[in-house]
Amino acid sequence: MTEWVIDTSSPEETASWGEFLGRYAEADEKIWLLGSLGAGKTHFAKGFARGLEVVTMVNSPSFTIVKEYEGRLPLFHIDLYRLSEEEAEEIGIEEYFEAGGVSLLEWPIRLEEWPEDRLEIDIQYTGETSRQLTLTAVGERWKAKMKELQNDENARN
Repeated sequence: MTEWVIDTSSPEETASWGEFLGRYAEADEKIWLLGSLGAGKTHFAKGFARGLEVVTMVNSPSFTIVKEYEGRLPLFHIDLYRLSEEEAEEIGIEEYFEAGGVSLLEWPIRLEEWPEDRLEIDIQYTGETSRQLTLTAVGERWKAKMKELQNDENARN
């Protein structure tokens, strides 16, 4: 695994990092958003959608489970918070993983099995508006991509 730790000072900066990563998104990528309620997962997702050139308003899919957005690639914003492990498996979430878009998944802990190739983003409180994003590349595809992202001149440390 390869890690990258990023500190942000505001929700806007968290969203900005999401936008940065969204610009580099490729088909069939899986991104796990981890963190407690209110940590900033939806702020990150909004920025990520901007990076994918999604023009519609992005909000939390907590009650709808899955929201699909059209952009440069389809974005499947999935929130499993309200589901049990059994329910998460029954609704066929895995079908989105190979549907040609990007799967941005909140509360992946509800899935019994995780894809071997994914990016995990753990968002933790460090202050009232500040957060720490820990990006963990799992699988060879993401390890290589993480190095590319870290070397990008647009990446801010």
